[in-house]
Amino acid sequence: MAPGRIRAKIKRSSLYTFGCIRPHVDSPDEPHQFRGPGFSRHVCCNQPQLHQKKPLKYCKNYISTTKYNVVTFLPKALFEQFRRVANVYFLFAAFLSLTPVSPFSAYSMIAPLAFVIGLSMAKEAVENWHRFMQDMKVNMRKVRVHNGEGTFSLKPWMNIRVGDVIKVEKDQFFPADLLLLSSSYEDGICYVETMNLDGETNLKVKRSLETTLSLDDDSTFKDFRGTVKCEDPNPNLYTFVGNLEYKRQVYPLDPSQILLRDSKLRNTSHVYGVVIFSGHDSKVMQNATKSPSKRSTIEKQMDKIIYVLFTLLVLISLISSTGFAIKTKTQMPSWWYMQAPDDEGLYDPKNAALSGFYHLITALILYGYLIPISLYVSIELVKVLQALFINNDLNMYDEETGTPAQARTSNLNEELGMVDTILSDKTGTLTCNQMDFLKCSIAGMPYGVRSSEVEMAAANQMAMDLEGHDDHFTRSRGQNGSEIELEAARVSKESLGIPIKGFSFEDNRLMNGNWAREANPEVLQLFFRVLALCHTAIPEFNEETDGYSYEAESPDEGAFLVAAREFGFEFCRRTQSSIFVRERNLSSQEFVEREFKLLNLLDFTSKRKRMSVIIQDETGQILLLCKGADSIIFDRLSKNGRMFEEATTKHLNDYGEAGLRTLALAYKVLEESEYISWNEEFIKAKTSIGGDREAMLEQVSDMMEKDLILVGATAVEDKLQQGVPQCIDKLAQAGLKIWVLTGDKMETAINIGFSCSLLRQGMKQICISMNVDMLNQNSKKHAVNYYFVTDQVVKENIKMQLTNAIQMIKLEKDPHAAYALIIDGKTLTYALEEDLKHQFLDLAVGCASVICCRVSPKQKAMVTRLVKEGTGKTTLAIGDGANDVGMIQEADIGVGISGVEGMQAVMASDFAIAQFRFLERLLVVHGHWCYKRIAQMICYFFYKNIAFGLTLFYFEAFTGFSGQSVYDDWYMLLFNVVLTSLPVIALGVFEQDVSSEICLQFPALYQQGPRNLFFDWYRIFGWMGNGLYCSLIVFFLNIIIFYDQAFRAGGQTADMTVVGTAMFTCVIYVVNCQIALTMSHFTWIQHFLIGFSIIAWYVFLILYGMMPPELSGNAYKIFVEALAPAPIFWLSILLVTVACNLPYLAHISFQRSFNPMDHHVIQEIKYYKKDIEDRHMWTRESSKARQETKIGFSARVDAKIRHLKQMLQKKSSVLSPRVATPRT
Repeated sequence: MAPGRIRAKIKRSSLYTFGCIRPHVDSPDEPHQFRGPGFSRHVCCNQPQLHQKKPLKYCKNYISTTKYNVVTFLPKALFEQFRRVANVYFLFAAFLSLTPVSPFSAYSMIAPLAFVIGLSMAKEAVENWHRFMQDMKVNMRKVRVHNGEGTFSLKPWMNIRVGDVIKVEKDQFFPADLLLLSSSYEDGICYVETMNLDGETNLKVKRSLETTLSLDDDSTFKDFRGTVKCEDPNPNLYTFVGNLEYKRQVYPLDPSQILLRDSKLRNTSHVYGVVIFSGHDSKVMQNATKSPSKRSTIEKQMDKIIYVLFTLLVLISLISSTGFAIKTKTQMPSWWYMQAPDDEGLYDPKNAALSGFYHLITALILYGYLIPISLYVSIELVKVLQALFINNDLNMYDEETGTPAQARTSNLNEELGMVDTILSDKTGTLTCNQMDFLKCSIAGMPYGVRSSEVEMAAANQMAMDLEGHDDHFTRSRGQNGSEIELEAARVSKESLGIPIKGFSFEDNRLMNGNWAREANPEVLQLFFRVLALCHTAIPEFNEETDGYSYEAESPDEGAFLVAAREFGFEFCRRTQSSIFVRERNLSSQEFVEREFKLLNLLDFTSKRKRMSVIIQDETGQILLLCKGADSIIFDRLSKNGRMFEEATTKHLNDYGEAGLRTLALAYKVLEESEYISWNEEFIKAKTSIGGDREAMLEQVSDMMEKDLILVGATAVEDKLQQGVPQCIDKLAQAGLKIWVLTGDKMETAINIGFSCSLLRQGMKQICISMNVDMLNQNSKKHAVNYYFVTDQVVKENIKMQLTNAIQMIKLEKDPHAAYALIIDGKTLTYALEEDLKHQFLDLAVGCASVICCRVSPKQKAMVTRLVKEGTGKTTLAIGDGANDVGMIQEADIGVGISGVEGMQAVMASDFAIAQFRFLERLLVVHGHWCYKRIAQMICYFFYKNIAFGLTLFYFEAFTGFSGQSVYDDWYMLLFNVVLTSLPVIALGVFEQDVSSEICLQFPALYQQGPRNLFFDWYRIFGWMGNGLYCSLIVFFLNIIIFYDQAFRAGGQTADMTVVGTAMFTCVIYVVNCQIALTMSHFTWIQHFLIGFSIIAWYVFLILYGMMPPELSGNAYKIFVEALAPAPIFWLSILLVTVACNLPYLAHISFQRSFNPMDHHVIQEIKYYKKDIEDRHMWTRESSKARQETKIGFSARVDAKIRHLKQMLQKKSSVLSPRVATPRT
């Protein structure tokens, strides 16, 4: 029999008290009565052909997350391009170039614009194609679909239609929203993992209607017909209202019969279902939003710079046109050779104002080189190449899944270096849902010698500190070295055996039956039985390992069962009413299979925070076994059951400091009469129908779970995804704030917070929640206006909590104090309202970490929007499931985790990585590099265009505002496209202020991005000022050198073409030398491209000069015959280049000497190899290069070290008098 079918005859509903018990058959539910709009859906089951025509035609199951399609690409892509201010200007200038007022030929204006726009649109098309291909991966998944003859065949998801009957097998995703008809279990139960939807890892129980249980085989669907009338498509994941008409009966439907798209079938061999909602009508897609159009902060600021330059352009154009109008009116009548007015009316002394207006248009085109047309296309090209480096970074390649990092859009590369707040999902993003049993406390005795990651890190760091120059602690170490080692941690060696998944426990006192020789073997045996019996898991025999593996609702349960097995209590079988455990006999040490009758099971809920089973052993004794949060269990202990409470409490605190998740275990012996009386009440509550059923069950359970006897406590290490604590620690050192937004329950979220060091012992937790007791009192006083008063009072109560918390943080005087804000979804609903959201944000910003639990996908997006808009800083959202899509799309940057569950998050993201730990390199390395590269590149672009463009203005003013360009049209066309573009692209692609290893060693360097040190207005205006200075030097030095003096050996003076060509040559040298001074990292590529740009200019001059005069005009053989033979030409290039770059060289020399930035210091250390010669200095500098943080592994280790040092100081103060007191 195939695995998974062994359990098919177990009626799983009997194991679950709260979720799926069927009401009594004598009281059938009434069908839903639909009134009003919103309930028009009509599904013909097993008749999909009826849904191909209106009015029953519904959307296909094909999904698309692309930004464009074939129809919308051209208009939308053009809109995206002309959202950029500069492109609008160049489009305007291109139209004007077709008129007589243009100083340039039309091709020189239209060709560059068409090239720039075309290249950018091509890049958008390629990225959109990649998104389309990822969509098709999902659309082409296969599932078994009924073909109408009682047989099922494989079809792609995209071809599924409403009304189709689907057969989904174990571990497959549901392709659409389905109505569950039957399952491999005879009572129609199936298990669903909704981690992709709500982030919860525990399995959800779904059940079919009893009337469809007979549809349990492929052939039974041959004649199956039915009709579903239900609600219209909507985004609510947790509600469903509908009726099934089947065999002339109407049956009500609720969410327990609905299987949602992108959830996963688990622990069930197969299910049959009929498609209710397909494609974009499905609830998960209804929660998705359209792909937003995101722009980076730098690009937005670049628009402002364009406005500044455009203002400068208009200003000098007005000056030029005013000067031209004055010249036309006052001096042009005496210039007989101008033959004013001309035929086209461009200059007319009698209408100087009109001539000035025409000249204004000419000037606007002439000085257009102040605004770099190639800036956008160069940035696009650079970003694409940066994205290729991200995609091909082997350090972000996940070997296990074969998944590389992927920049799904390259528009936001530099934004990666400016992130202030990270908003992360929990399940599947931070965790890998694996627990390791590490330590335990039984009968007041601690067991388990292996240290947790936190303990080992604290011990190592403490050892490093003690080896430093702190004399006091060095002496203490000499006196009490062994004590320090014991206090810090016992760092165990890795066991030599094969590691056991879920079990990292090491202590020979309990292994191999040695526990029988301990002081309290009966208590130890009871402890192990609680682990082996108190659960809802199902065993599966694995023939390869010849042992059992467990399908558990939660990773904790799985770890407990593995631990029980290793201790000699192997859970091996489960029936409808019994649990079988293979135990090691106390006396004979032989394994014996024991049967325990399962009488009742009281489920774990977030409100109860505990779980219990009532069992009867082979002797007839009835026991209640309970596990739960220590605070809950301790409150329910009897007076005689607190024998081990004090010792266990101490151990629980120690485990908490070590970053472990803890649960307390207890039991209670029941008299048969006591149990029978209670069970009658329990069955009555369990089978009741109505809204108070849950409350009744809760009350009856409370009656039983009291007067308990404490047995011990467990400590498991939550297995986060590989490298998550280290990644969070590095991001915290880089100054990033990290929020966790999860759909999981509060306790789980808090435990994960401790595991990944977002929370730690000693951190003050601020829990904002609704005060239920106060509301109950209020409802009694104000019964008439209950709903209004309750809502208002809840809001006032939450406001008071927020106010008090903010005040508490403001009054805190301890510099090491850290606060964590924890809030649930219901409370968040009020906190996000208009009058409270800013107060909530103020509190959250003041806390070291923020955890929002039980939040819906919509709330995730709302919190992200609040942080983004409220702080005005860059936000990054990261998640792996469909429930994270809204958050990912709302954030400035969305990162999807690929290679985990589903692809919804990846398809909605801007960047995709395989594991959370790669986020460290994506931000701290690539983000830092991309930000500085793009910032420097843009600043340099504006510098070179100002240096070049203003020379046109000076010359025009020098020539009486004539509108004459000093440069040939071809010079100007090639300036941005060829002669200066390649080095700046090299700057944007290859520049590194420090290496990737240094970025990771000195995470504080990342703060240069969020503080925007390289693209603030001070630096922008500095570069503009440098460009202004260079333009003045280039123009006036050339004019002084060439004006009124012999240029050639024959005594000829320089004409306009010679001066223009010499001036242009100087500009080429100046801007290329400037970029060489700007670069910190050189490879042969940079050397080649800078040299190539200069050589290419000379090659062009020679080739252009060789063309016939009809094509080359005044530049005919200008270099070979005029410039090259003239020494003054070469000397002027040298003089102008040195004069232009000398101030910048002086500035950076002064800055590095007297006011160096962080990367300057590191560069000099590396250059002089001090990192090798003086390791102590290097270690000291690297320890300084982290932002002071109160979260992360380092913060937890620092707190542990402070605690250990305080203990050492106390011991030293006690020992010092004994050592120092002389014998008299």
